[in-house]
Amino acid sequence: MSIFIEKVSKQFGDFQALKQIDLAVNSGKLVALLGPSGSGKSTLLRAIAGLEPPDTGKIFINEQDTTHLDIRQRNIGFVFQHYALFKHLTIWKNIAFGLTIRKYSPSAIKKRVEELLDLIQLQGFSDRYPSQLSGGQRQRVALARALAVEPQVLLLDEPFGALDAKVRKELRAWLRKFHEQVGVTTILVTHDREEAMEVADQIVVMNQGQIEQVGTAGEIYDRPASPFVMSFIGEVNVLPNHADFCQKLGLPNYDNKVFVRPHDIELLTSPDERVATGKLQRVVNLGYQIQAELMIDENLPVYVQLSRDKFSELALQTGQQVFIKLKETKSFVHS
Repeated sequence: MSIFIEKVSKQFGDFQALKQIDLAVNSGKLVALLGPSGSGKSTLLRAIAGLEPPDTGKIFINEQDTTHLDIRQRNIGFVFQHYALFKHLTIWKNIAFGLTIRKYSPSAIKKRVEELLDLIQLQGFSDRYPSQLSGGQRQRVALARALAVEPQVLLLDEPFGALDAKVRKELRAWLRKFHEQVGVTTILVTHDREEAMEVADQIVVMNQGQIEQVGTAGEIYDRPASPFVMSFIGEVNVLPNHADFCQKLGLPNYDNKVFVRPHDIELLTSPDERVATGKLQRVVNLGYQIQAELMIDENLPVYVQLSRDKFSELALQTGQQVFIKLKETKSFVHS
């Protein structure tokens, strides 16, 4: 089921949460709304669900205008960050809850609940209570309960935010496979860029109530539309644009600041053409890679990412004089 959002705005007192939002979500896709706190992503999700009526604009689900439709008539599944499972009901009864109040037959309920327990890989847990499950298992039950009544759209509001990093990573991989199996149009709200890039077909980057860019993970990382997107979607160094500095590094005379990813900087231990000189201040071992923290031109911090092999080859020591060469840079009209 497709979703089409047209000129949607929402204001809370003096705070403009959404500003003339236009967005199209194709049927069967998993789309992530990505942005910092206060960017409007959860407000937009709640507007789609019918929990926050927009001040202006329209929302269409499967070509039906649902802007002012009662939430119970939208056929939407909603999963919150904190599970919201019924503590006094077993896993079976939690999943069956929506079917029961809609007066499905016992045989239809049994068939659907068994299908979903199999889908979330909790076949032997039907008689347990939420308190007897791990956080990751409870969140899977919440997803199953939301899907039990076969919603046309599934909305996920930071569903993994309350879980630890290891469980979050496991559930991200599980959610991607899960979505491919069920095929329900899904919108995921997250502030975790890795989560969005790993899970979503398309990412909507939001900032201050507006959409900065819409695209695949590759598109927004490799071709960011603004300084905000480039900075939010990955680590970045912001370098000055004055003529002497640009000439030293062989850069064009940019009118605006120079943006460069840490992995797009080559670190050298001997001078070469088109380099800037610096001093190695700190080395951070991140396990899969090494982050070198430099100070160039006396007071400009620069971060460089190196493979473990490259770090060993250079035999770097704190306090050592080093040189940087930029492999790829970006500049923006309004940076």
